[in-house]
Amino acid sequence: MADGLKIEPKNVLSRMLSDEKADTVFRLNHYPPCPNHRSTSYGWNPIGFGEHTDPQLISIARSNATSGLEIRLPDGTWVPVPPDHTSFFINVDDLLQVMTNGRFKSVRHRVIIADRMKSRVSMIYFGGPPLMEKISPLGSVMEPGEESLYHEFTWFEYKACTYRTRLADDRLSFFHKGSHPLGSKSF
Repeated sequence: MADGLKIEPKNVLSRMLSDEKADTVFRLNHYPPCPNHRSTSYGWNPIGFGEHTDPQLISIARSNATSGLEIRLPDGTWVPVPPDHTSFFINVDDLLQVMTNGRFKSVRHRVIIADRMKSRVSMIYFGGPPLMEKISPLGSVMEPGEESLYHEFTWFEYKACTYRTRLADDRLSFFHKGSHPLGSKSF
């Protein structure tokens, strides 16, 4: 990734994730079968985990062979991610979107109960930097004269914002220079 984006120094992202104060999380999710759930007029597929983006730098997920993970395309269409218990699913998260000045987009996703007879299990590593790490677009990815799309903030400030907003909210909008100047909303 660092090579493709011409990030300098090349270890800037791995340094954040390998720091002894890195704020990383490993989570195990279990979505039990729902054999008695009745279909509704709009069809099956109740939500197992609502639509959202992950706030960290990067997420790495693996699940069993049960479907349910969906990603949202820019036009709003939800697309299922085929289950593959031998592969990892790598997500671009909110902080990486900021650090690439929007070149990489945080992936909006959700989990639905796609198979009401089988459990779905997923394991996710959420890679976050140290709490006081300052987050802003990396100079090496910016074109000459290009302006930052985001106000600088710390991971602690952004994490606090995620706890005070709803899961589906566009939390990055509060830090976007064109949308909400910092201070216009209390976190």
